[in-house]
Amino acid sequence: MLDIALLRKNLPEVVARLKTRNFDFPEAEFNALEAERKSVQTKTEELQAKRNTLSKQIGLAKKSGEDASALMAEAGRIPAELSALETKLDEIRTKLEAMMLRVPNLPNESVPVGKDESENVEVRRWGTPRTFDFEVKDHVDVGGPLGLDFDTAAKLSGSRFCFMRGQVARLHRALAQFMLNTHTQENGYTECYTPYIVTASTMRGTGQLPKFEEDLFAAKKGGAEGDGEQMYLVPTAEVTLTNQVSGRMLKASELPILVTAHTPCFRSEAGAYGRDTRGMIRQHQFDKVEMVRIVRPERSYAHLEQMTANAEGILQKLGLPYRVVALSTGDMGFSAAKTYDLEVWLPAQNTYREISSCSNCEDFQARRMGTRFKDEEGRTRYVHTLNGSGLAVGRTLVAVLENYQNADGSVTVPEVLRPYMGGLEVLRPAEAK
Repeated sequence: MLDIALLRKNLPEVVARLKTRNFDFPEAEFNALEAERKSVQTKTEELQAKRNTLSKQIGLAKKSGEDASALMAEAGRIPAELSALETKLDEIRTKLEAMMLRVPNLPNESVPVGKDESENVEVRRWGTPRTFDFEVKDHVDVGGPLGLDFDTAAKLSGSRFCFMRGQVARLHRALAQFMLNTHTQENGYTECYTPYIVTASTMRGTGQLPKFEEDLFAAKKGGAEGDGEQMYLVPTAEVTLTNQVSGRMLKASELPILVTAHTPCFRSEAGAYGRDTRGMIRQHQFDKVEMVRIVRPERSYAHLEQMTANAEGILQKLGLPYRVVALSTGDMGFSAAKTYDLEVWLPAQNTYREISSCSNCEDFQARRMGTRFKDEEGRTRYVHTLNGSGLAVGRTLVAVLENYQNADGSVTVPEVLRPYMGGLEVLRPAEAK
């Protein structure tokens, strides 16, 4: 959530910056609510001043033996009037908050201005795409004989799900374990296990609600505890890892907080109709190892670079070519102030595809969650929050299957994964065993 004081002080600049994100701020509505708020607050202050004046007049009248009944009657009407004004002010604040919850974060000044993904800026590349001397297959055709089964998944759950068995299931698990071990043993993160189902207020804290409700899987909480409370399946562990500090006043000594978790992620992909319908690129359920950092404001952009390097390190250890892209203002996620996307090379598509997004949300999520800290001077400040995929496990599996495929249908296991595969060096189709 944006600092409403910033809008009150410099609305034209905020509106212009939001415009670069293809967001039209409801300026007229905001100004009308602000005018009404100021009017109510002015009336409240006038009534409070009148109450104080009447109180003094009543005291003087009683002291001098004069009749104070008229003054007392006038003063007696003020509490009801103040209560009515307070109710009105609460209504205005609720409307302002509902408006602000739908406003995206302001882009950082270093973000390239652009209308959409076509104006993203490539920052760097790593690795050289492999040259094949045979016809390259995509991950669906490579993975099928190894245990990747979309037909069974469709029978069980419909489209955009996958069923894995045998070698592919083990490789998928190995990837997640390798990622977690790297982040916890080398990159300084604390591993967490978090709930997969959360409340609406938890979703609001990181910006998934109310903006993206149609992209979430909802579930009613039943039984004696629930009374039909609306719950949601997590679209990413960012939600739980970040919200663990919601409502807290942290100590400066507690920062930075670096946490990671491996969870399934659930997304309805409401806006992705007809896109990436084949294979594992865009699924309703997929696994991801998430990284979250909760840090001091003055260090957050250094942390963004470090987090991005952490995600890159996974790809480098796997030997997968990739590029880093700075997202333009028109392509960033709702809560982000700046985002780097990591795009891995997929030979079957002859292009780079997103496998990680690393974002600095600055204090946008912290304001929604009410998460602050006391600095060394005793000042109360909002923390900055960052999140990044480290990595999307399914898409990493896709990249491994395609980049490490062999002419005979087998797949070479990347060296760093072999300890997690019992020393297995090559995955072979069942009929070739």
